[in-house]
Amino acid sequence: MSNLFIPNPKEAESIHIMREVVAQFERPVLLFSGGKDSIILVRLAQKAFYPAKIPFPLLHVDTGHNFPETIEFRDKLVAELGLELIVRNVQDSIDQGKVREERGRYASRNTLQTTTLLDAIEEFKFDACIGGARRDEEKARAKERVFSVRDDFGQWDEKNQRPELFDMFNGKIHVGQNVRVFPISNWTELDVWEYIRTENLEIPSLYFAHKREVFFRDGMIWTANQHVYRDQSELVEEKMVRFRTVGDMTCTAAVLSEAVTLDDVVAEIRQSTISERGARIDDKRSEAAMETRKKVGYF
Repeated sequence: MSNLFIPNPKEAESIHIMREVVAQFERPVLLFSGGKDSIILVRLAQKAFYPAKIPFPLLHVDTGHNFPETIEFRDKLVAELGLELIVRNVQDSIDQGKVREERGRYASRNTLQTTTLLDAIEEFKFDACIGGARRDEEKARAKERVFSVRDDFGQWDEKNQRPELFDMFNGKIHVGQNVRVFPISNWTELDVWEYIRTENLEIPSLYFAHKREVFFRDGMIWTANQHVYRDQSELVEEKMVRFRTVGDMTCTAAVLSEAVTLDDVVAEIRQSTISERGARIDDKRSEAAMETRKKVGYF
């Protein structure tokens, strides 16, 4: 494993948090989307417990509308590293009548993930869910503690959070509660990309510029796909694009780009004047879209 002993204060903090999770909780899990942040979490977990294997499984809540490149990368990474992967599907929640498929111009399964996630937490009795959210992404996530307690219903109360002094994290919870843990809270998007470059991590091809069929709506670049609603007046074009964030294709917009290498991406991020979440279609639903989702159990 390269660069195991090169000092990096943010990496050291994240590794410390990983170790605290394993020390304080009985059934932790890593929420894995196949995106760059969760890929970094896997590398941090490798370093935290090296030479032992990562001592917790990965959980992917699959919307069924993920980019194929992401799923292929997920399966490849899990196979190469010998990781335990648990997959739970939003389609099952729909089939069971627990959630209803959205329809129309802005239909997405992104919000439906919450029910599937909470069911998986209950099914496996996970008491700590490690996620890749960062405070620089979005204002609701900027309110989060590293150890974020959720009640018996998976709900988050932004006004009732524990103080976190220095590097002391309180993992004590009542029966039924669980904690969302964010080891890279203090990282920025640029930190993430520089770490990927330093560690020479493989990532999905979606993050690099490539030709893709897209259409323009509301000033954003949408993927032209059977899962994404498109009016007849919205013309499909082939453009050189890449994705700054990877999620359900119904809520993830692309950006025009010529960045085909890690160096290109890092240079592009340095010059960017909009946040990473600026390309998330689901955040445009309302001013407090993310905070609303978090309050009902979204990670």
